[in-house]
Amino acid sequence: MKLQSLNDLLVHQLQDLYGAEQQLLKAMPKMLSTAQSPKLKEAFQTHMTETENQVKRLEQVFQSMGIEAEAIKCKAMEGLLKEAEEMMSEDADAEVMDAGLIASAQRVEHYEIAGYGTASTYAKYLGHNEAFNLLQETLSEEKKTDELLTVIAESSVNIKAENH
Repeated sequence: MKLQSLNDLLVHQLQDLYGAEQQLLKAMPKMLSTAQSPKLKEAFQTHMTETENQVKRLEQVFQSMGIEAEAIKCKAMEGLLKEAEEMMSEDADAEVMDAGLIASAQRVEHYEIAGYGTASTYAKYLGHNEAFNLLQETLSEEKKTDELLTVIAESSVNIKAENH
């Protein structure tokens, strides 16, 4: 598809996010099973459920714009998840692994925050109000997850990794 307008770019961005969320859903169970901290496991489990809902919400965005939901492979997410996979294959103490998992997860969250922020800005500018509201809801969830991971890291995981 040739990108000839901001709307075309928005659709492309949405397809990329849709692919990214689907890729993430496939990777999350391993991150969940690798984590040792109960708080981190709980955060991963909660975000896995949120991610399932975010995929559905993206489908609503496509529907609100009158287009078919279609995913394209997100190369950025592929790279971020490959790095997370490499982290999980390291021979690391449990506490250090948890700190590494948080770092990997936050890289993913920051990518998603950038993607949803851009897409919601385009949607707002183009007058796709329902899409804008749905994208803002997901953006808010991604920011909250990032903040929660920071709290978990700073309040327990990093301290345990340092003192191990």
